[in-house]
Amino acid sequence: MIRALVQVVLNGIGLLLAAYVVPGVHYEGGIGYLLLAGLVIGLINLLVKPFVTLLSLPLVVLTLGLFFLVINGAMLWLAAQLLGGLSVDGCGAAVLGGLVMGLFNWLVGAFSGAKED
Repeated sequence: MIRALVQVVLNGIGLLLAAYVVPGVHYEGGIGYLLLAGLVIGLINLLVKPFVTLLSLPLVVLTLGLFFLVINGAMLWLAAQLLGGLSVDGCGAAVLGGLVMGLFNWLVGAFSGAKED
């Protein structure tokens, strides 16, 4: 339970970072909205992303994993469609925003020393 809450907070911080770094990613609201967006992104990554990854596995293999950038961008775009205060201004912004969020989560995981269960 605590791990899930931490992941929601990290998703919110990653979205905040993406909004500052990527010109086409915008959100309206404060900390509460970022936590809501982090929850929605976490649920999308839990429920939708595995199916999309499985269906696009040939493209992932063909591109040596680079298609994961497109998948992460699509998940960010889907979150923007579900949330009224989050907007992504195109495919390039979605891919870059997904890349920033993914790198942030990867760096936090790498430096936290947490082991996957």
